[in-house]
Amino acid sequence: MKLVASWKYPSILLLSIGVSNVGAWVYLLALNLIVFEITGSPLAVAALYILIPLATICTNFWCGSIVDRLNKRNLMIFLDVCRALCLFLLPGLLHTSLVLLYIMVFFISMATSMFSPASMVYMTKLIPSNQRKRFNSLRSLIDSGAFLLGPALAGVLFIIGTPELAIIINAIALFLSGLITLLMPNVEKQSQALTKSEKLSLQLLKKDFQVVLNFSRKSVYVMLIYFLFHSFIVMTAAVDSLEAAFAKEVLRLSDGDYGFLVSVAGAGIIAGAFLNTLIVKKMAISLMIGFGSIFVSVGYIIYACSNSFLIAAIGFFVLAFFLAFFLAFANTGFLTFYQNNIPVEVMGRIGSIYGLVQAVLTIITTVMIGLFAQVLSIQFAVITGAVVMLLISLILCTFNVQSSKSKYYQSTMLEKIELN
Repeated sequence: MKLVASWKYPSILLLSIGVSNVGAWVYLLALNLIVFEITGSPLAVAALYILIPLATICTNFWCGSIVDRLNKRNLMIFLDVCRALCLFLLPGLLHTSLVLLYIMVFFISMATSMFSPASMVYMTKLIPSNQRKRFNSLRSLIDSGAFLLGPALAGVLFIIGTPELAIIINAIALFLSGLITLLMPNVEKQSQALTKSEKLSLQLLKKDFQVVLNFSRKSVYVMLIYFLFHSFIVMTAAVDSLEAAFAKEVLRLSDGDYGFLVSVAGAGIIAGAFLNTLIVKKMAISLMIGFGSIFVSVGYIIYACSNSFLIAAIGFFVLAFFLAFFLAFANTGFLTFYQNNIPVEVMGRIGSIYGLVQAVLTIITTVMIGLFAQVLSIQFAVITGAVVMLLISLILCTFNVQSSKSKYYQSTMLEKIELN
């Protein structure tokens, strides 16, 4: 009974995360197919992925200062409801104006950029340090599941309905996520709203940036791992931006075939990520980050070399299993490392400012891979992105496995960190 009670709220939080994440993938892939159908351009599809980091750039330089000072649970509920309302309005813009569609996607992405650091801080405060590894393994199961289960659900919806229907269903999912969050406890005893003497201003932003800078100087290794891992994530986003175009142009799939293909991957993702939750306690965090990212990169290279529907269909289940397992592996390790080494009172500001850097890199990388696809070939662009991803993973693993840095992968490390 004690075990059940201790996992009551973490389970509710995981449910909220799952509903939100799966819906996000349904929405993104539906937009991919709609934009590609309207324009016929892989670069236009890649522009959707550019809007996400562009929104981050416009949001993250100030949102961390707000996130660290507001009630995280209430902020998460507000952002879920706002995104749901925007998505309900989106289908009306799909076939009227591509510019208006991009503007709405931009605002939805801004809300998502604020939601990410808020939810990270809330999770860190809610989950005790001795439960973080298990919780993060389950969260990675959900994240990895959303990575392919979202597209799998989208595939089913594309077969029985339309991309517009998929977007409406995601709006409903986000609204449900907000309602679920209402059931969560308020982990912050007092409201931390900005006071008149500490209102959002350029001076406050400079002060908060200095706090982040001071922490970075004292924790060079922590931020190096953070940067390398997110560079790896940047490459996955860049390659993913061409997934729909790759399926259409290289594999010559119809919308129904594409939907079937990503649906097949769903079974593999469940099996692989579930296995991760069973063995997570026995694995070192450093190995989870390093070797997990390497095997994910190898999986992308194999995917990029597919050239027929049959090979893709057979390979997708096998690849999805291993890709899900190792992606969940890497994410679990990194999330635990991040929570154990970043002070919770400044986690919003650190995540936001470094997320700004990640967003710039994502834009540059996505534009480059989109141009490669436009000028050379889609398959060449995807293979190139996968190879770069592998090189980053090898560097990351080299730093992870250094025995002299093992202290950074212990849950007690945070107690030794000073901010000032």
